[in-house]
Amino acid sequence: MAQAERSLREAERMCRTILPEVSRTFALSIRCLPGELGRAVLAGYLLCRIADTVEDDPAATPERKTELFQAFILCFDDTAAADAYPRTAIELAGAAHDVHLVQYSDCVFQVYRSLPLAAQAAIKEWVHEMVRGMQSFVQRYPGGIRIQTLGEYREYCYYVAGTVGHLLTELWRELAPGIGRATYTALRDRCVSFGEALQTVNIHKDIAWDAERENAIYIPSDTLSAHGSGHGTLLSPEHLARNRAALDPFVELAEAGLADALEYVLLVPKRAFPVRVFCALPVLFAYATTRDLARSTAMLHAGGGVKISRREVKALMLLGPLAVASDYGFRRLVERVGRAPLTLIPSFIS
Repeated sequence: MAQAERSLREAERMCRTILPEVSRTFALSIRCLPGELGRAVLAGYLLCRIADTVEDDPAATPERKTELFQAFILCFDDTAAADAYPRTAIELAGAAHDVHLVQYSDCVFQVYRSLPLAAQAAIKEWVHEMVRGMQSFVQRYPGGIRIQTLGEYREYCYYVAGTVGHLLTELWRELAPGIGRATYTALRDRCVSFGEALQTVNIHKDIAWDAERENAIYIPSDTLSAHGSGHGTLLSPEHLARNRAALDPFVELAEAGLADALEYVLLVPKRAFPVRVFCALPVLFAYATTRDLARSTAMLHAGGGVKISRREVKALMLLGPLAVASDYGFRRLVERVGRAPLTLIPSFIS
């Protein structure tokens, strides 16, 4: 359907249809956000995923990725460029759901242009920052990203996830009720940790997927080398114990980051309860995943990964919104999730 023939309602419906394909857990969380705030987060998230799809394309050259990044940035200010982007990026490869999203990127930009100008400005600023960082890594590692040091790992996590923490925090300030200046300042101080903690968990649960499907390895080479392994032996059965030991500091890093993310959630005032729930759910999922990462080697086997059960996801979806109404209740739920997979009625509630 041509842009001129498609209504904003149809564009938004398409975005909401695609969302569960690219992130099941985010699609569950965003249901909590009402009206314009929900639409802004929807558009912002999908725009970030489009940039991520360009970065992760295993077939495109660094030069082609740079061209696609630049064309993508142009779409924020040029409606014609946004309408044409599905054709501009038509050759993108990668996961089918991500390619599907790019094919409907014009819908995402249509929703973006319908937002208040302040929300558009926040999304544009932080997606641009994300793309700038992604582009620098694509050019730094033309044969596929291979992180070398802990400092470089942190730099990467800032660009792909710390920016998302900033983006969301700016949208809370512009569109969420009850987010005053003092609360905004406190949230901004922790927003990078909030985003980076979730990214660290995602990186570690998908080590094999990233290496095999996207030709990217984010575990630093110097950390692996210190344990007698390296990028070339990351999925080697003979190096399994060494690679598992190399991950321990990163599990600890994720746990420290999640402690900051927990405080970020509890800084959101109860007057902005939908925002509280939206932030609480991915933090709970990340705590559950980190618990399993600390005990697993599945992510270090070809074709492997760590994923919490659908049963636990459902339990967290049910109990998270109840627990986060109370700071004490949410802390107790987090502690419970950190110990063992959640049953439907945990002992601290029964």
